[in-house]
Amino acid sequence: MSSKYTNNKQYGYLCGFLNRNRNKQLMDFITSLASPFFLHRQGNIRRFEQESESIQAGQLRKLITKARDTEWGKKYDFKSIRNYKDFSQRIPLQSYEDLKPYITRMVNGEKDVLWPSVVRWFARSSGTTNDKSKFIPVTSEILWRCHYKGGVDCVALYLENNPKSRFFSRKGLILGGSHSPSPLNAQAHQGDLSAVLLQNLNPLVNLVRVPPKRIILMDEWESKIRAIVESTCNKDVNSLSGVPSWMLVLIRALLEKTGRQHLTEVWPNLEVFFHGGISFEPYRTIYKELIPSDDMHYMETYNASEGFFGIQSDLSDPSLLLMQDYGVFYEFIPLDQVGSSDPKILSLQEVEREVNYAVVISTLGGLWRYQIGDTIRFTSLYPHKFIISGRTKHYINAFGEELMVDNADKAISLTNEATGAVVKEYTAAPLFMLDKAKGLHQWFIEFTKRPNSLTDYARLLDQNLKRLNSDYEAKRYKEISLQPLEIVEAKDGVFYEWLRRKGKLGGQHKIPRLSNDREMIEALLTINKE
Repeated sequence: MSSKYTNNKQYGYLCGFLNRNRNKQLMDFITSLASPFFLHRQGNIRRFEQESESIQAGQLRKLITKARDTEWGKKYDFKSIRNYKDFSQRIPLQSYEDLKPYITRMVNGEKDVLWPSVVRWFARSSGTTNDKSKFIPVTSEILWRCHYKGGVDCVALYLENNPKSRFFSRKGLILGGSHSPSPLNAQAHQGDLSAVLLQNLNPLVNLVRVPPKRIILMDEWESKIRAIVESTCNKDVNSLSGVPSWMLVLIRALLEKTGRQHLTEVWPNLEVFFHGGISFEPYRTIYKELIPSDDMHYMETYNASEGFFGIQSDLSDPSLLLMQDYGVFYEFIPLDQVGSSDPKILSLQEVEREVNYAVVISTLGGLWRYQIGDTIRFTSLYPHKFIISGRTKHYINAFGEELMVDNADKAISLTNEATGAVVKEYTAAPLFMLDKAKGLHQWFIEFTKRPNSLTDYARLLDQNLKRLNSDYEAKRYKEISLQPLEIVEAKDGVFYEWLRRKGKLGGQHKIPRLSNDREMIEALLTINKE
């Protein structure tokens, strides 16, 4: 339900009533009212297992029909497209640079370019912390039928996993970014996806959300954290949503403010953290230390600027369920063919397990056969479940080792578990030893809890990488081409300072874990020396 359908007087009366009568009976009533809806949706999601082909065919058909009278639809004669074969043969793969001229015109207020009507909201995204930003159209259709639908499904699947939850009886804290008018057109707004979603939320959601919108949308990160702490330290919060690294900054500030050791002392009814943006594995240990509760749950989501793609449907399985009815049509390119002149492109029905694929999407946001830059690996088919394995630009393959981000995250997690160390942030890059025609991986790691021996930590990390990646193991065999990895310990706050200098604090900005060149790590090493 859009906010434009909400009568202001009725809404104000309802807010006052709920705030005056916020008790167990009322919340139980709200839960009972919502439960049938969630049960119905849980049943629809189970259709993904048997009907994925027809569901995806329906999504493509609706996209083509909706956009056939746009400039893009006329260019590629959408009216004559009858099936996936026509679609795949007619429309070329697109990068952001390919679509940028069209998107710039949309920001300037032109209508019916990639998608019908004028688009007023754009999610600013770099996918990394590069200086260049991308502006992804957020149409009303993708806002409501993809992003918000994904949020509802997170709750539906969480309640299915945890039927005794009191999810609606307390407050949820969503940590997001900010938005501002576009410099190209004052009528258009751009910002982090999280800010776009928060700004356009149905006002009724604000009854169960903290902090107030005026605080959560503040643009200065450090002031925002202080304001959130002041606003929420005395609230009864039971759910968190955000990027693990930035939520950790908030938790530490909250504990410092309250003088508490554990978050459960501040929010004793905390029960779930919906997280995404980066892998949770390097942070899992520290969250368990700060939230020592058997009733705490962690649920991963895959909600990118371009669309909402996956939800962890089983809390005992780290894989994400591919969400197939959000107005997104999926295609996949085997990673070894990315960048080739004529890559093999597969539909969802053609993918295989345990193969790294680059994701290609066509969406309600006007993106057509768009390469989002993420790579995934399916862990099961029917239902299609996957893990995010990395980025098409974020890996190390300087010596033929093909090290992906999921390998690195898992190796860090296993090494932390074995040594008792806790890693706050890390990145890695190749270091070439030209005099020996060999090289190694240099890891730059900031520890929250330092291992007893950095040498032992490096040795175990190397062993775990060999266990997880056969190509890495082969290149390390007798040090034929790859010598033992090297760890450089980061001083406290170096990654934070690097982000601050780039104007990338907070929101959905994240540290690239792996790089095939040394540009980023050299900048970090320079700050570390300072």
